[in-house]
Amino acid sequence: MYGSREDDDPKERDEDEAFPDGEVQTEAEVTCPYCGETVTIELDAAGGATQEYIEDCQVCCQPWQVRVQYDDSGTAEVTVEEEG
Repeated sequence: MYGSREDDDPKERDEDEAFPDGEVQTEAEVTCPYCGETVTIELDAAGGATQEYIEDCQVCCQPWQVRVQYDDSGTAEVTVEEEG
């Protein structure tokens, strides 16, 4: 089909195509909703532009619901909430 490519699906793009500037945020400072400590977590852009997963606090070991949303420039908006 004219003007169509199979690899135009943004879910199928690799990291370099998804973030053309090449600068992708790989860390974020978050505050634990349980103990209130601020910690730095690693981010993995290869997981996609929108991510949701469980990660334990590095200080109190309580589980967080982590949500990551990358914009087109590779900047991540990260939120953590109590799991549940």
